[in-house]
Amino acid sequence: MSSPQAPEDGQGCGDGGDPPRDLRSVLVTTVLNLEPLDEDLFRGRHYWVPAKRLFGGQIVGQALVAAAKSVSEDVHVHSLHCYFVRAGDPNVPVLYQVERTRTGSSFSVRSVKAVQHGKPIFICQASFQQAQPSPMQHQFSMPTVPPPEELLDCETLIDQYLRDPNLQKRYPVALNRIAAQEVPIEIKPINPSPLSQLQRMEPKQMFWVRARGYIGEGDMKMHCCVAAYISDYAFLGTAVLPHQWQHKVHFMVSLDHSMWFHTPFRADHWMLYECESPWAGGSRGLVHGRLWRQDGVLAVTCAQEGVIRVKPQVSESKL
Repeated sequence: MSSPQAPEDGQGCGDGGDPPRDLRSVLVTTVLNLEPLDEDLFRGRHYWVPAKRLFGGQIVGQALVAAAKSVSEDVHVHSLHCYFVRAGDPNVPVLYQVERTRTGSSFSVRSVKAVQHGKPIFICQASFQQAQPSPMQHQFSMPTVPPPEELLDCETLIDQYLRDPNLQKRYPVALNRIAAQEVPIEIKPINPSPLSQLQRMEPKQMFWVRARGYIGEGDMKMHCCVAAYISDYAFLGTAVLPHQWQHKVHFMVSLDHSMWFHTPFRADHWMLYECESPWAGGSRGLVHGRLWRQDGVLAVTCAQEGVIRVKPQVSESKL
């Protein structure tokens, strides 16, 4: 899975450039390292399980890895469209079955089915394209935000929250649970709201994000697979932000997920994830996202709809 065009070497350097090269990203060595069982049949392993069901980003990323193994090296993924049809079981592996739907001179389509217990839990179609330069180009402008070097990461923020006696008293279980998670990505929120001031917020959030560890710039398909993993993290929660002061989420899962890949990037370099929710209703929420390279280039666009069921928020949390 080599790249038809390498990302610019200077973009997205983050905290002083590449992570140490002897620390390979766990996303590459474990999560996205599928075991081939037969032609177009693979088995995936689990790394980070945030709840009683599999993380959706893991399934999307692994499915894209499986699809990419069935196309030639001179094409790159430009879009994928997925449906989550059953909850993933974290106690058993996932089998990925690839169907070579079409192989054309410019575009190729692959269909992927993720299976557990003999039933599909996820279906996906990914489209790959030969590089085709065009004089017609435009993009939105990247939001103006502080660079990642000036911001605190999530681990530091959680540590600060745990040092606050009031927050530690109100949210001890939730804060310690978050602190204990071994998430294979690094996150630096833009303007994080204090837990004590969770009032009416806009359905928007932004944070710098990158894979932990080193991936390198030689394999653009792998960077797209890592971005697919990253794209699902905290994405649907954007729709909850205006309502969390009044309602507590008791069930939230993704229904579908779409991505469009625009230009080469490094998933192990800092990218700005701009998320917004234009609509919520009918126990569903819709979210849009953009992943920006640090040099202002729009790299990826995402969209997702999910089920969100809530109940009234109580005045004193029991967490």
